Amino acid sequence: MSVDREHLAELVAGLDRWRDTPDDVLADAVIRDGRCVWVFTEGDAPAPSGDEDADRELARRLCAGCPVAGPCLELELRTAGDRTAGVWGGLAEDDRRALLPLWVARRSAVDGEESDR
Repeated sequence: MSVDREHLAELVAGLDRWRDTPDDVLADAVIRDGRCVWVFTEGDAPAPSGDEDADRELARRLCAGCPVAGPCLELELRTAGDRTAGVWGGLAEDDRRALLPLWVARRSAVDGEESDR
């Protein structure tokens, strides 16, 4: 069961608030406040299995209630792009790969609008 395109578009629109935030500021917030960082102080977080539904559930559980899920997702899309791996921003790899083209298109459109002003 994949995430629907309308939901992905809503996620992309929600990431606009971090569009102008520098990568280092996002990274600091994720490292300082990321739920995955402070929940797994001993041992490693569970690894994705490669099964789409199981990985989606893993991402949902790992990131539930994380105060920096949005900045985390924004940072991963910027820095890893289609090479994304693991769980970032509450999404499994397949979902982030489906989200990436929508994110790129929205950023291009917003940047184009701003340059027209």
